[in-house]
Amino acid sequence: MAGLSLQQALSTIVNMKGEILQALGETFIMVGLSTTFAVVFGTLLGVLLFVTANRQLHYNKPLNFLLDNLVNLMRAFPFVILMIAMIPATRAIVGSTIGPIAASLVLSVSGLFYFARLVEQNLREVPRGVIEAATSMGASPLTIIRKVLLNEARAGMVSSITVLAIGLLSYSAAAGMIGGGGLGDLAIRYGYYRYQTEVIIFIVAILVLLVILMQSTGNWVARKLDKR
Repeated sequence: MAGLSLQQALSTIVNMKGEILQALGETFIMVGLSTTFAVVFGTLLGVLLFVTANRQLHYNKPLNFLLDNLVNLMRAFPFVILMIAMIPATRAIVGSTIGPIAASLVLSVSGLFYFARLVEQNLREVPRGVIEAATSMGASPLTIIRKVLLNEARAGMVSSITVLAIGLLSYSAAAGMIGGGGLGDLAIRYGYYRYQTEVIIFIVAILVLLVILMQSTGNWVARKLDKR
């Protein structure tokens, strides 16, 4: 019976090969787009948070207070509630509320504020003496940010991008609940509604392999960039 069950499970997976590949592609689209957007705009926000903090390059208490609380607020938003709350904005910007592109918008917003906090923490780990040395040599604030802060924090930034991408991969599975597509949507439609447990197990195995691959790659790149 166990052998027959395994054979049936494998047969189910093989028959769903096309749908699994399509769902995998949709997951890659969601994670790729949202990670790119979150890294670009999250870095800008994280740098702004850092440079406007006390004793930094452009200390601005009101602006820093506003940004800090905005980041805290958005990070506290449960992802599922954020997906629902952003439905009107998603429809207005993307023209649809379903599909991987629509889901990417919600994932991007969620990841943006999360990554901004990681960037701020990475920049705080840069020795203050390095910043003071660059300032004493007449470097402009923009040069200090680009060639000192971000350069010194690059290993930590890579690790943060890895954490972000893995987190968005997890969130992309939840995005299937609102028609975002991807592996999560497939697991819900077949594994949950049709009680095909083998589909859930297979999709979980794919997600585990993706996480291991992403983490291993991120660790390798971070070690290469680490000057310490």
